[in-house]
Amino acid sequence: MNALLLIAAAASAPSPSPVQKEGAEHYVWGGVNDGWHLVKRDDLSVIEERIQPGAAEVRHYHQKARQFFYVLAGELTMETAGQTHRLTAGQGIEIAPGVPHQAQNRSPAPVEILVTSTPKSHGDRVEAPLP
Repeated sequence: MNALLLIAAAASAPSPSPVQKEGAEHYVWGGVNDGWHLVKRDDLSVIEERIQPGAAEVRHYHQKARQFFYVLAGELTMETAGQTHRLTAGQGIEIAPGVPHQAQNRSPAPVEILVTSTPKSHGDRVEAPLP
């Protein structure tokens, strides 16, 4: 892209502004877990989630979305294509489109994570129970 096109694109883009969990769009999943949309666009989704002890999402995969799960606090268990990974604060895992996975909290305390998806993962989920 040439410099003039980049300048024009930047001029028409909304001005960057800080984002925080307080005031972000909130939702509840699984009856007890929380999610906050920090970035909610068709091409990019960034969500902060709090998963309660013993809770897990439904095992699934995404047809288009590539995801990155990053642990902010606590311990996340991520099952990916039959492998189990234990992630702690400061660790993350990338999940490619088509890879079955399930985020779980097997610990006695809540786990807080960031989930980044490109493009957005909502509406792109296919359930994938274990065989």
